[in-house]
Amino acid sequence: MITISDLAEKYIVKLLSKKKSNTNIRIFVNSPGTMYAECGMSYCDHQDIDDINDEVISFSKFNIYISKFMLPFLKNTIIDIIENDLGTQITLKAPYAKILKKSKKFSQLEFNVKRFLSTKINPKLLLHGGSVILIGISNTGIAIIKFSGGCNGCSMIDQTLKIGIEKRLIKHFPEISGVSDITNHVSGKHSYY
Repeated sequence: MITISDLAEKYIVKLLSKKKSNTNIRIFVNSPGTMYAECGMSYCDHQDIDDINDEVISFSKFNIYISKFMLPFLKNTIIDIIENDLGTQITLKAPYAKILKKSKKFSQLEFNVKRFLSTKINPKLLLHGGSVILIGISNTGIAIIKFSGGCNGCSMIDQTLKIGIEKRLIKHFPEISGVSDITNHVSGKHSYY
């Protein structure tokens, strides 16, 4: 599924040697299945691992964690290194990041969930300058969402996620088993609280 060059593997080991022990790597795709899809890599501490929803790929000196929902978008991904005058950079080539094939069942469910978010959830979030979008729905019924605006970095986001969104989605859509937030929350002046 994921191929990593020897140079990239050595470079990642070097980067990880500067971090606390048991730090690994997470690979993700922002806006998967859209023309805006963008691959990324980040450090992954033990508390960032979801034993149920994460897939682990083991290499000799580290593990790569991927949300199971992201697996189709990261099929045949190649991790390599580019070295030039500006330095060394890791590259991720994911040919399926922008491609999404779905069953009619999930297409209709996603359409309905998106409509629910835009008509029932976002009007309340907009009062605080925020909004939420549906990225997709996993095969296990996990709705993958992303916050923006005032919701990004808000100290109340966990309550908004669990009570304001997840509870209501599960109630209205029996196919939804849970909600996963892939927002890279950064607190700042834009955050509501």
